[in-house]
Amino acid sequence: MSVEKVIETDVLVIGGGLAGCFAAVKAREQGVDVTLVSKGNIGRSGQTPWADGTFVFNPEWGQELEELTERAHTRGEYINNRDWTERVIKDSYARFQDLVSWGIPFLKDDKGDFSRMGIGGQARPGVAWTLHANPGSWVQPLRSQPQKMGVHILERIMIADLIKQDGKVVGAIGIPTDSWDLYIFKAKATVICTGAGGFKPVGSWPIGDLTADGHVMAYKAGAEITGKEFEDFHGGMATRTGGLYFPNIPFPPLYNAEGDEVPERGFNLSGDLEAHAGRAPLRRGEEEFFNNSALGMSVHTAEGIWPVDENCASSVPGLYAAGDSCGTMMTGAFYSIGGTGTANASVTGARAGEAAAQYAKQAEKATIDDQELARLKEFILAPTERKGGFSPNWVTQLLRNTMMPYFISRIKHGERLKAALTLVEFMRDHLSTKLFARDPHELRLAHETKNMIINAEMKLRASLYRTESRGTHYREDYPRRDDPNWLAWVLLKEEDGRMKVFKKPIPKEWWPDLKKPYEERYPPRFTFSV
Repeated sequence: MSVEKVIETDVLVIGGGLAGCFAAVKAREQGVDVTLVSKGNIGRSGQTPWADGTFVFNPEWGQELEELTERAHTRGEYINNRDWTERVIKDSYARFQDLVSWGIPFLKDDKGDFSRMGIGGQARPGVAWTLHANPGSWVQPLRSQPQKMGVHILERIMIADLIKQDGKVVGAIGIPTDSWDLYIFKAKATVICTGAGGFKPVGSWPIGDLTADGHVMAYKAGAEITGKEFEDFHGGMATRTGGLYFPNIPFPPLYNAEGDEVPERGFNLSGDLEAHAGRAPLRRGEEEFFNNSALGMSVHTAEGIWPVDENCASSVPGLYAAGDSCGTMMTGAFYSIGGTGTANASVTGARAGEAAAQYAKQAEKATIDDQELARLKEFILAPTERKGGFSPNWVTQLLRNTMMPYFISRIKHGERLKAALTLVEFMRDHLSTKLFARDPHELRLAHETKNMIINAEMKLRASLYRTESRGTHYREDYPRRDDPNWLAWVLLKEEDGRMKVFKKPIPKEWWPDLKKPYEERYPPRFTFSV
């Protein structure tokens, strides 16, 4: 027998990873009532359990702000948001101090100083320092700190949709994974920290619970989404680190099936181009190597809800975002500064939490229209009413089969993208409307499947729209960067029931010097060649 549970709070934080914990703690520090809800476990959600380091900027360590911002600018291929680049860099040390005070055991050297490592994981002088703690050691401190602050915590509840009233987000509705109950959250402000998008890859990079839930909820509520054309570049090996490939760990050279060493060809596509030429499988040393093990994700800090101000507010009043749910574009089209995935999560989490708390202090008590609530309940519970149809697992596998091939997700071409989009539109209109759920867990899977389908549509439409190659987005039919036409961000927004795609030009003062030859703006190591 199901029970409807109503929870009222000032600030609702959705997502229990690093960004969500920061948002909850910083909102609570403002003296408001805070509820933190996660479809997993606090501190173990998303990619947080696998974090091993974070970028920290401290001028006393010899770092130069200008050099770091220039690195993001050039390696991010001139479409980083320079305001956000500077904000995250400047705020990173304060957030690092928070993490230390919470009890995260960052590694120290023989002298008792924090062990600083440069880009590439080598302990050498440099301007981009990352400080490391062993993966897994973050979990308990991140879980404990919100509890100490008096944050109300609810776990294993999937937020299935936001509640919007009079043009504002006033809460959310959730489903637990172990009962038929419904949770209705009434909140003055809501912060989405649900991480990135993905297609439930099996093994390798562990992002099985990142199904673009927050991106899709915000999109349906009217927020703008960005960064979906770019591709995550994590690769995998069969046995190394549980199948994971960490860029900071030195690896042997990449070899193709003919035994030849594979040269770097730009766009992080060396392995894919070898496969495209019929020279797969690939290996590093004696182990088989594969690309794109984080299928469906974009570059850290790129994809997510478009922030309209410096405090991570969305274009919808009452709705904020942080971490990989917030598309700050601080590193641009490529992950240009190592460790900024966690630094960005900490900084945006803190900013969003504080801003949401201040908004909540001025907002009236949330009210929800009964008719709108009835509509949401009907949508959420629809799969439980079906006796037949399609299982979420089957449709998810079909989606993987459509999106996973390298010639769709990595080496893109307009005609192939259109073909994939036709299939995804069919899944959206015909299959996702006929999903069935026989138990609460399957109901969660049904909504994850719906979200993954929308995420796939976003990625395909954004990839079709950006008719050039840049960063980790490579179009075989448009293999060069197109300056200044595509010195712009691609945004998506729901309009009249359809997905509208448009671009937002980058300020001209952030453009590269267009008088310089293409080869100078884009050095050979980042330029495609066969």
